Amino acid sequence: MKMKIPHRPLLALLAGFMLMVASPVTHVSAQTPDSVAVAADSTKTDSTAAVAAGPSLEDRIKGLEAYINNTDPAGSAVTGVSGPGHNGWMMICAALVLFMTLPGLALFYGGLVRRKNVLSVLAQCLGITGLVTILWWAVGYSLVFGTSFGSEFLGGSEFFFLKDVTSAPNTNYGYWVSQNVFAMFQMMFAIITPALIIGAIAERMKFSALMLFVFGWMFIVYFPLAHMVWGANGFMNGVWNSAAAIPAIDFAGGTVVHMSSGWSALILAIILGKRVGFGKESMAPHNMVLVMVGTGMLWVGWYGFNAGSAVSADGVASNAFMTTTLAAAIASFTWGGLEYILKRKASVLGFCSGAVAGLVVVTPGAGFVDATGAVIIGLLAGAIPFVAVVKLKSWLGYDDALDTFGVHAVGGTLGAILTGLLATSSVNANLISEGYAVPNGLAELVTNGGLVFAQLKAVGLTLVLSIVGTVILAYAIKFTIGLRPTADEERQGLDTIDHGEEGYVL
Repeated sequence: MKMKIPHRPLLALLAGFMLMVASPVTHVSAQTPDSVAVAADSTKTDSTAAVAAGPSLEDRIKGLEAYINNTDPAGSAVTGVSGPGHNGWMMICAALVLFMTLPGLALFYGGLVRRKNVLSVLAQCLGITGLVTILWWAVGYSLVFGTSFGSEFLGGSEFFFLKDVTSAPNTNYGYWVSQNVFAMFQMMFAIITPALIIGAIAERMKFSALMLFVFGWMFIVYFPLAHMVWGANGFMNGVWNSAAAIPAIDFAGGTVVHMSSGWSALILAIILGKRVGFGKESMAPHNMVLVMVGTGMLWVGWYGFNAGSAVSADGVASNAFMTTTLAAAIASFTWGGLEYILKRKASVLGFCSGAVAGLVVVTPGAGFVDATGAVIIGLLAGAIPFVAVVKLKSWLGYDDALDTFGVHAVGGTLGAILTGLLATSSVNANLISEGYAVPNGLAELVTNGGLVFAQLKAVGLTLVLSIVGTVILAYAIKFTIGLRPTADEERQGLDTIDHGEEGYVL
C-alpha cells in the first residue's frame, strides 16, 4: 500500500547545493586574453540557454523534496523514474518475504511434521512457489493491481504477462518504486498465502490435489480479495478508494493473507478428515531444532512483509519495523509464560508459536498503530491464539495438524479488529482525509470509533469468500481426482509415496 508522510521544507543548504549543480562547469584551456573573453562570453551564452531550456531550480528542489518525503513528484523535474533508496529497500523486502517461505515456512512446518513427511512439506512449498509465480506473471498481478475492468472486485487485463510492467513506477501504488519491483514484492505475498494452508492439512493430502486446489484458490479467493483490499479501486480499500463501500484498512495482510489462508485451511482440514491414527498415536514434531530455525527465519523475513508494505523507506516503514518487533517478542514471551503458569514448563514450541502469532496479529496494523498499540497486540496475540490452539482444538476435535487455524485464522481476525480499535493518525497521515487524495471520511471513522465496524464488515466478507471458495474447490477435487492417499500410503508417509525420496537415510 502506498504511504505518504507530511511535507517538510528542505534546508537552505540543499537549495544552494542544487543551484551549484544547476550551473554547469566549463573547462577553459590556455588561450589569449581576447580568445578567453570570447570563450567566456560564448560559455555564458550557452550556459544561460541550457539553464533556460532545462528544469528550473524550483522544479529540481521540488523533485528532491518529493523523493525525501515520499510524495508525488508530479510537476517537478523528476517524474516517471524510481528513487534509488526506496527502490533498493523494496528489492530487499521482496527477498525477505520470499525468505519467509523458502526456507522459513518450509523448515518451520517441516520440523513440526513426522519425519516420514518432512520432504512432502518442502515439496509443497516449492511447488506452490513455482505455480503461483506462473499465475502471477500470466494474469495474477493484473487481476489484483490492474484497474481496466472498472470493478471493485477484480482488477484488469492491462498487465497480463506483465505487459508494460517496467522500471517506471505505477503511481497508483508507489511514487518512487519501480513497478516491476512492486510486482515482485507483491508476488511474494501471493506465494506465502496459500503455502500457509499446508499447516492444517499436512501429512494427509496428495501433492497433485494440493497443486490443483491452490490453482483454483488463487482465482476464487486470493486475487479477488487482494484487489478488494489493496487495489486502487478496491471494494474494501479505505485508504485509497474514496468510493470504497467498506472503508477498511489492512496494512500488510490481516484479511488478505492470514484470515483467507487460515479459514480456508480449517475448512479444507475438516473436509479431508483426520489423519490416520489421530488421537491414538503420537504425532509430535520430529525436529524442534528445525522449528526454531524456521521461526527465526520467519521473524526476520517478516520485516520485509510488514515494513516493506509502506512501499518506501519512510517513517511509516520505520514505525512498522518497531511495532513488528514489539508484538512478536511480547507475544512469544506471553505464550511461554502461560505455558509455565499452566504446566510449569515453557516449551520451545510455545515460544515459537507465540512469536508467529504476534507477527500475524500485528500485520494488519503494523503501519497504523503506535508502540503502545503494539504492546497491547503482543499481549493479546500471545493469549487468544494460545487458547485456540491449546483448548479450542481439543474441545471441537478438528485435526489442524500444525495449528494454521489457531494462529493464522484466529490471529488474523483478531488483528483486523484490533487495527480498527488502535489505529492512529499520529503514526500514519493516510488516516487523515484533509489534504490527501482520498477525502473518504476515514479520519472521522478513526476518531469516532467507527473504523472497527468497517473492519468487522471486512472480516465478514473475507470469511464468506474463503469458506465458500474452499468448499466448492475441495469437493470438486474430492469427487474428481481425490484429495487423500490411501490409508496404507499415508501410514508409509508422503515423502516416498508422492516424491520417491526420504528426508533422512540412516
